[in-house]
Amino acid sequence: MDLTSHLSSELARLAGFSGPPNHQIDVTDAAGLRLLIDFVAVDTLSSAFECLSLHVPKLVGHEVKVLNEWAVALSKRVTYLLEFIGPIEVDPSINEVLIRSTPPDTSTGSTQFYEVLLSAQTDGTFSLRRYRSESGQPGRDPVDILLTNETLKKLVNDLVDTIPDVA
Repeated sequence: MDLTSHLSSELARLAGFSGPPNHQIDVTDAAGLRLLIDFVAVDTLSSAFECLSLHVPKLVGHEVKVLNEWAVALSKRVTYLLEFIGPIEVDPSINEVLIRSTPPDTSTGSTQFYEVLLSAQTDGTFSLRRYRSESGQPGRDPVDILLTNETLKKLVNDLVDTIPDVA
């Protein structure tokens, strides 16, 4: 079963769920891709979650060039979130690429943005979160990501479809 089919089953099972506590799904497909989502709430049409992670074992140990290819492909394909996303930092010393909203949302007086971290370290990870920072205040706070269930499934498909082909 592919990740989207697993996700569809989990969304149907969780319909009506509203935390706290959060409910994490953890599903793996035949290729070894592992999807984890920390749900805050799920209904029949939409869901709210704190974090979405995709572990891609075949990317472990690859150079940052491979991750940068994935970052560029993702940024071109995932155009349906609240803001566009794009790579902003590449760190070859630790094999990580940081992607953020470009530009972030500032319409509410605060700054909100998506942050994606791609890493080829221990488990080849994609991680998506959303944050808010207040002008004049240090730090940032996590914000739930709200998506329709169809958009969430599309996001998972796009993540999988843009994984670079590596040996």
